[in-house]
Order: sequence, then structure tokens, then C-alpha cells
Amino acid sequence: MSSDNRIRNVVVVGGGSAGWMAAAALATFFGNGSQVRLVESEEIGIVGVGESTVPYMKAFNSQVLGIREADFVAQTQGTFKLGIQFNDWGRIGDSYVHGFGTIGRSLGPLPFHQYWLKLFLAGRAPDISAYSLPTAAAPLNKFMSGLADAPPGSPLADIAYGYQFDAGLYARYLRSLAEQRGTKRIEGKIVDVVQRSDDGFIEAVVLESGERVEGELFIDCSGFRGLLIEQTLKAGYENWSEWLPCDRAMVVPCEGAGPLTPYTRVTAQAAGWQWRIPLQHRTGNGYVYSSQHISDDEAAATLLANLDGLALAEPRPLRFTPGKRRKFWNKNVVAVGLAGGFMEPLESTSIYLAQSGIQRLLALFPNQDFDPMLADRFNRESAVEHERVRDFLVLHYNATERDDTAFWNHCRTMPVPDTLRETVDLFRMDGRYFRNAEDFFALPSWVQVMLGQRIVPRGYHPMVDQLPEDRLVQFVEGVGQTVANAVNTMPSHQDFIDRHCKSPAM
Repeated sequence: MSSDNRIRNVVVVGGGSAGWMAAAALATFFGNGSQVRLVESEEIGIVGVGESTVPYMKAFNSQVLGIREADFVAQTQGTFKLGIQFNDWGRIGDSYVHGFGTIGRSLGPLPFHQYWLKLFLAGRAPDISAYSLPTAAAPLNKFMSGLADAPPGSPLADIAYGYQFDAGLYARYLRSLAEQRGTKRIEGKIVDVVQRSDDGFIEAVVLESGERVEGELFIDCSGFRGLLIEQTLKAGYENWSEWLPCDRAMVVPCEGAGPLTPYTRVTAQAAGWQWRIPLQHRTGNGYVYSSQHISDDEAAATLLANLDGLALAEPRPLRFTPGKRRKFWNKNVVAVGLAGGFMEPLESTSIYLAQSGIQRLLALFPNQDFDPMLADRFNRESAVEHERVRDFLVLHYNATERDDTAFWNHCRTMPVPDTLRETVDLFRMDGRYFRNAEDFFALPSWVQVMLGQRIVPRGYHPMVDQLPEDRLVQFVEGVGQTVANAVNTMPSHQDFIDRHCKSPAM
């Protein structure tokens, strides 16, 4: 391959977490011989609500960006996240934790929950949460990042966790990193996009000042509006409102109160749900809701009435259409983050999907000839990934017994994608779950949410009966005891932060 064909000029349009993540990753891997520039305007600002993440971010930060965890957490006023606590979803009064990581340990070809199911259905085993370290530790506000010298088989050896942080501080942190690695930031508002006459590829963006920023590859991180991918190239948008009824959010920070919880709390409300994300310097809050079922003023009032502490600002409204672009990569434009699509923040997938898109771009990075095979593959993989995340989100709304409001009646009775219906029916029969290769959410996630929202299997896998009763009880109880012992040895979340990554006072 001739190096003359190499892309040497990449332009990232838009800042925020997505833009600066993309710029930092590209500068890290293509900084030698390629120029990475990022265009953003102080006037436009960023959405900045993505304060909660999944464990994938740990790998992205360390392996792709080479970030030191303690420094990142301290600089972003961050905390750790073992999972999400769901309150009032199946029924009012219900509470369960979708914890990261594994449930128990498999025995032979079967996952642990199959053995547990036999005892649980007979009334001889506690809730599934007792068998997963993150799920058991989270409500007790315990946290540690794992023990390098843990004994073999100990759940302390490999603890899955994500982060909770200030999205504005994260973007600033990434900007510093990207600029150190050679990214050049250009301040300005884009007023025009110049396309090549022969093939429609983007040639340059023109700023209000008249400056023309030319590039060979453009990364669209312009948020919901999709300045290049949609407004210019008309990629098209697949609207998923029929399955994901929420289309608005009110967001507000408040003063922190009580212990720093190592989990995000999401509480179902009359027309959607409210999040609570504890950071070191404040708590992030938002009400995600359906505009067909509640007014903006009512949503703001509900949000403010359910805060832990004093509100630090006026509630800020956000509007979105759940769905995805029909093409994430079109001509020489690749959409990353909200420009590529947005479903909603329920399972903290927004930053994950941006990071996954960046890694996919690195793997399929083109030359100047832009072989269409690369874009086709990128679009196909991205579409399937979004569809599987969509199904997991829809599960939360549809698997409910609530009929107390018009919103929940709609969610409970709405038709769902066939792919989701098959997954639920199979699990309801005897607890089986099969992961699609492209699924981000694996068996523990689906099992915890389905059980947490009252989808209890009628039976269990027939192979479980091959295990003698006394050995079955010994196995299941042994796993529960191992998890309980491990949780007892963990420090509190606050103690761990104070010791390893306390933020400077704001």
C-alpha cells in the first residue's frame, strides 16, 4: 500500500465528550504524519448530560487513550459505578439492581442462574442479587477496583465497574489530552459546508469569520442536529418512537447529600423516569419523559420535588427523537455520538456507543480512495449494535405490571420488536438466554433486568436435574457465601475515593 494514498487531514466537527474522544483517539494513533483539527464554538455549548457509563469505558480509557484511572476520576469529580438501581419499574415499591459483571459461576455448560432457578422456584434461595458481587455490594455503598493478589476464583479478582463523572470536566480533560498529542482546536461557528461537485464528498467547512477548514475525512460530532451527516448529506433517520416513548428530558444538578453511592439510581415516574448520579462535588439529576403524557412545566416540577439537595441551577430542557441514522458513514463523513443517533440515557449507553463507533472507525480506517466496503461494514455493524441496545431498553418499559398512568399502560401494552419478543418468551419458558454475537449487553444484564421486572421463568433447564440435590444446594449456597464474604472485605465507596482519587475542591 502506498503511503501517498494515506489520509493526512482529519477534521472533527463539534466538541463535547464525543468530539474530544474522537480527536484524542485519532491523534494518538494517527498523530504522526496526519493532522487532526477540531472545530467548535463556545457559543453553541454541549449537551453534557452523559455523566454515567458502562464498564467498556475503563478499557477505552486505558487501552485506546492511555489514561490513568485515578487521575481521570479526580480531574472529573468522578465516582465509581457498580450498576444501576431501578425503583418502581415492575410495580410501585419494587427495587432491583442491574449490576455489572457476572452472576455466580457456571457449572459445566450451564450458567449459574439455571441452578439457582431450581431452588428459587421451590422457595429455597434468595433473590439473584445475592450471587453477584457488584449487585450485592452496590446497595451497601461498598467499592473496590479489584485485588491483583486475590485467590483463584475470588469475585474480588476482577470487578466490573463503570464511572459517574462531570461530562463538562471530562470534555475539558480530553481536550487537554488531545491537544498534548497534537490536535489543533479551531474556535468558530460553521456557516457553510462545501461539497465536491463530482461526488458530493465534503471538501471544507466555512466559519463565520470566513476561514475555510479543509479536510479529507470529517468526523461529525455536532450533536442531535448532525450538521454534516444529516443537514448536508441527508443520511436519513430511523425513528424508534413507537418502542421508545420518551422524547424529552429536564436536567438539573443539585447539592450532594448522604454517602456517595457506587451506582446510578433510576426511579420510574408517572410519565417516564428520573435519574440520580452522585459525583464528588454535586449530584446530577434528570427526568426523561414522554411529551405526550406530561408537560415540560410538570416535568420540571416533578424533578425539583424529588432532589436530594438544593438545586444548583434552573432545570434545562432537552428534546430528542429516539433512533439512529440510516447511515453512520456516508461519503467521507463518519457520525460519532449524538450525531449518529440517540435512544435515551436509561442504561448509560450514549458514551459507550460513541466509543464503540470510534474503535470501529480505527479498525476500518480508510485511505483517500474511501473503498465503499469499509463504510458498508461500518454501517452494518453500527446498525445491529444500535438495534440490540434498543431491544434491551424497550424491555425495561414493556416488562411492567404498572397500569396507574396512561404512560405505563401504553408501555405495557405496546407491540415490541420481534427480536425482543423471542428473547423474553424463551426466558419465560425455562430461563434460557442466547446472546447474539453483536450484543453489548450479555446474559447477566438480561437475566437481572428480566427477573427484576417480574419475568420469572416457569421452569429451568432439564440438565439441572442431573446434579444431585445435596450438591445443588451446596453449590448455590457456596457461591452466595463467597460473594457475601467478599463484599464484607470491601471498603466503603467514599473511603476508596478518599484514598485513591479524591478531587480537588471546586
